[in-house]
Amino acid sequence: MDKYIKINPADNVAVALQTLTAGERLDIDGEAVTILTEVNAGHKFLLQDLNKDENVIKYGYPIGHLREDRKKGQLVDHTHIQTNLSGLLEYTYNPVDTHIDIPNEGRTFQGYRRKNGEVGIRNELWIIPTVGCVNGIVNQLCARLKAEKGHTNEPQRNEGVERIVAFPHNYGCSQLGDDHENTRKVLRDMVLHPNAGAVLVVGLGCENNQPDKFEAMLGDYDHQRIRFMVAQQVEGDEVEAGMTILRELYDIASADRRESVPMSELRVGLKCGGSDGFSGITANPLLGRFSDYLVAQGGTTVLTEVPEMFGAETILMNRCANQALFEQTVSLINDFKTYFLSHNEPVGENPSPGNKAGGISTLEDKALGCTQKCGKSAVRGVMAYGDRLQEKGLNLLSAPGNDLVASTALAACGCHIVLFTTGRGTPFGTFVPTMKISTNSQLFHNKQNWIDFNAGVLVEGEKWDDVLQAFIDKILHVANGETTWNERKDYQEISIFKNGVTL
Repeated sequence: MDKYIKINPADNVAVALQTLTAGERLDIDGEAVTILTEVNAGHKFLLQDLNKDENVIKYGYPIGHLREDRKKGQLVDHTHIQTNLSGLLEYTYNPVDTHIDIPNEGRTFQGYRRKNGEVGIRNELWIIPTVGCVNGIVNQLCARLKAEKGHTNEPQRNEGVERIVAFPHNYGCSQLGDDHENTRKVLRDMVLHPNAGAVLVVGLGCENNQPDKFEAMLGDYDHQRIRFMVAQQVEGDEVEAGMTILRELYDIASADRRESVPMSELRVGLKCGGSDGFSGITANPLLGRFSDYLVAQGGTTVLTEVPEMFGAETILMNRCANQALFEQTVSLINDFKTYFLSHNEPVGENPSPGNKAGGISTLEDKALGCTQKCGKSAVRGVMAYGDRLQEKGLNLLSAPGNDLVASTALAACGCHIVLFTTGRGTPFGTFVPTMKISTNSQLFHNKQNWIDFNAGVLVEGEKWDDVLQAFIDKILHVANGETTWNERKDYQEISIFKNGVTL
């Protein structure tokens, strides 16, 4: 295993792949570099002397400027580097070549073809509240039906109803404006998601998110598989009434079977959380290569976490397929910056404490690693929060960086799976399979009950093509019904973006 990596020829830092001790001598680009201070794995050290205010270059781009003079061979981390980000910017469209020479291999997976033509990779029965007031009811309904049907946390089912899941949340009432609409849109998107073979929507009756108006948002939906129950309108025990509906839904969805589906139908969300210095070296570039591969097969990938694009946004803008998409991406970025500024918060207020401990120093450092998840393909669509996918290929989605909120948004737009890279580890999952990819092998071996795939081997001598092929196979196995760790542990949650007043 190498001791370091210099990511781009233009970089004036290298990243330690293992802990380097003071006094070690390295040969980098034919020059001797003596390590002057201990550098932990994932952290950066200088390849030349730099003065205060000079830019630190990583991934071939500035990731901030020095707060003080530092010497060649010294550690540079968040205590030494200051972000260059501030305020809104004006952008110019400078399109780049996005042609990717990857053949369409004609691969397939086993999915569920729905009545409206959409495809799901799961056949689950979901219980969704219109308002948080009925969370207790939906949780009780879920527990009773699981017990009655003999469902456990590790179903490993590949036909019929594979899981029974309730999705409690805190919203649906006492919200105004965009918050109210965001809640309605995300819940609508869930109800219509093809991973659900059947859905019971449970309302209270007096909430702002009125069940009849919410039902109208669904459009021309499958009335056989999507049912409504309003608790205040039920005579007697609403749990017994709900169980009667759920048993009918269960019987209907139990008849569903998987069939061969082209990989072009697969829609995958790209997400990172608990990132470290290896994220932009192993797991995120691996997702980028997969994204390009899936797009070449006619499939769809979605990148979100808009605040974590700050500092790398021009890379995405110049990959937009046309001027209109470029302008939408500019709005995507500047609208989120305006959101920060309207709350008197700096646009560069990132990374998190865990990111810093893992070797990420500034938001630019984080963003240049984060955006590698979407490869090099052209941007074909830009979506507002709560929108549903319309375009195949690579899409950008408006949502914050928060892991639960962003993953929920990815699933809500129509993604079948969320690929989630992490260097620090996290157990959570959203309402679709949330596949965890470790950036380093230590995490993979330490948390094998969280992590589904180890990208850390990419700095341990494994060939990129071999790891990519194993990764593609793993994703297709999940699409075919193999459960992810978050599913086995029953870690499935939703979180809805909130910005305004609560009454």
